[in-house]
Amino acid sequence: MRALIALCLLAAPASAWEFTATPVCTITHEAQGLALRVSFDPAQPQPYAIALTRPTGWETTESFGLRFEGPAAMTIGTDRHQLSADGKTLTVTDTGFDNVLDGLAYNARATALAGATEVPFDLTGARPAVQAFRACDVLPSA
Repeated sequence: MRALIALCLLAAPASAWEFTATPVCTITHEAQGLALRVSFDPAQPQPYAIALTRPTGWETTESFGLRFEGPAAMTIGTDRHQLSADGKTLTVTDTGFDNVLDGLAYNARATALAGATEVPFDLTGARPAVQAFRACDVLPSA
């Protein structure tokens, strides 16, 4: 019975917000058909990046946005997003991500917006990962 329970837990999709400091500062989260990755790489001209991957891909649009719902609700957007060659990963890079990090840390839910596509995701548990990420990005690079 224990083996069956362990197997079921291993087969379940990850839903935790994870932080790693190496090789670059990174937050990852996978749930609800969306894999999210926020990274800080001081070696890049635009060191902050957010990449959102969906198995069904993203439509090509002129703008991309994130709508945050909760105590610090806001909607942010850009026209500087890029799609991967297969259309499954949408990436935005910039020199700062305070609005993205605040949105992730201080709200309950977010929705990725690309044309008619809206992909909601839960932010429960994101705050500790964001706090670790913010502490990491001030460390001197090796």
